[in-house]
Amino acid sequence: MSMTFRGRLLAATVCVGALSAATLAAAPAQAETLADAIALAYQNNPTLQAQRATQRALDESYVQARSGWRPTLGLAGSARWSENQTPLRGRGQDFDGDGIPDTPGALVGGASRSNVGQAALTFSQPLWTGGRVAAAVNAANADVLAGRETLRRVEAQVIVSVIQAYSDTRRDQETLRIRQENVSVLTRQLEESQARFDVGEVTRTDVAQSQARLSQAQALYQQAVAQLAITRASYAALVGQNPGDLAPEPSLAFLLPGDPDEVFQAAEEFNPQLRAQQYTEMASRARLAGARAERMPQVSAQLQVGHQGVVDPWDPRETWGRGYSATVNASVPLFNGGLTTSRVRAAAERNNADRITIEGVRRNVLQAATQWWSQLIAARANIASSEEQVRAARIAAEGTRQEQQVGLRTTIDVLNAEQELRQAELNQVSSRRDEYVAAANVVATMGRLEAKHLIPSEPQYDAAKNFRKLRITWGWVPWEEPIGVIDRLLTPFPSSAPSEPKDQAPVAPGLQPAPAVAPSAPR
Repeated sequence: MSMTFRGRLLAATVCVGALSAATLAAAPAQAETLADAIALAYQNNPTLQAQRATQRALDESYVQARSGWRPTLGLAGSARWSENQTPLRGRGQDFDGDGIPDTPGALVGGASRSNVGQAALTFSQPLWTGGRVAAAVNAANADVLAGRETLRRVEAQVIVSVIQAYSDTRRDQETLRIRQENVSVLTRQLEESQARFDVGEVTRTDVAQSQARLSQAQALYQQAVAQLAITRASYAALVGQNPGDLAPEPSLAFLLPGDPDEVFQAAEEFNPQLRAQQYTEMASRARLAGARAERMPQVSAQLQVGHQGVVDPWDPRETWGRGYSATVNASVPLFNGGLTTSRVRAAAERNNADRITIEGVRRNVLQAATQWWSQLIAARANIASSEEQVRAARIAAEGTRQEQQVGLRTTIDVLNAEQELRQAELNQVSSRRDEYVAAANVVATMGRLEAKHLIPSEPQYDAAKNFRKLRITWGWVPWEEPIGVIDRLLTPFPSSAPSEPKDQAPVAPGLQPAPAVAPSAPR
């Protein structure tokens, strides 16, 4: 029986205690890879699925805009029964012939009745809208393209979150292992100090120092257990299942450039946030053209077929008449109290704001590229330094322990050396995590952190597929295209149709499992 999501999150917390022992046990035959985690999130992450549904809803705005070129067909009918009475007011006279004078003011006279029904079928076709519909179609098209870029941005954010949760989980698993090993070493150190105290080689102070360091290590171990539970819950929320034995992170070198200039160039060309703002500006520019088109005339044609007669299903006579009419309507706006002019000014300022925002977004993107590239370079330097720190700290800890055996070092010297070694190992683990997360964010800023680059073998979601399906669907008519051409050309306020964005070809080979690293020999 499958677990509920709440159960999976609870399991992420409950099973941490068992995981602390499992991390030191034999690993399963096949570890979970980062590509597996990204593929699961790509298929079932709620944030990403909701954004895809939002994009499909946005695609419908293009169909709704094009309906302004399409005909409308309506059927209207009505049935009416009425009775009219003509009152006469008598003054003591016998109007009804019964020999009794009628009461003054009595209602007498005749009544007329009518029974009329009518039905009409009306066909209307816009011929020229002065560019209104053309502008609305271009604006909707730009909105759809901006929505696709927003979907790319959300996809990149989800993948970055998965990578960070994956790296955090591996970091915290290693932290837990280091903390557990520290507790084991300090436990042996306390036992050794107690034994030496029993034979009079050390004082009670040495035993107390060992006990204090062991208690501190046990507290840090419990903190590591809690932190691992938190990161596992974050991983489960993103991916949809708890992390198992995680394989080392694969290299992202195939997506990273060699110098920062390539980062800036790719970010300006492919960053989804910047692209979305550019399409937003195109949409507001088209809406400005639509506001100006409100000053133009409109031409439409109408054909109506109507029937009218007595509504009586039991009357065999033909009492219904038919009527036909064909009309060409032209309307010219002359004066509306300055409403159109005000709308034009408002649309112009919205377009100015969107155009100015492009520069602001570009600066933010370049700032983010600089920030993450700098963090990447710093993290790489920290990895080299932390590896050297671990090597030196391990030699120092072993040497201090041996010197203690011959009386050259005290217990506190051994404890300090052991603490420095553990801190060096923790720094090394954190540096590797920081380097990988920084690299992922550099790739995301460049607009390359997409499923087609990372997991090309998995089925890819095509955001344009639904849009292409809606291009010719229910409501489309063959004469829609020439009317659209006329509407675009015969207007003094044309709006340019947005073009499809330049796409990046998938970058091979995708995420590959990291090479197996032989475990270091125990000390």
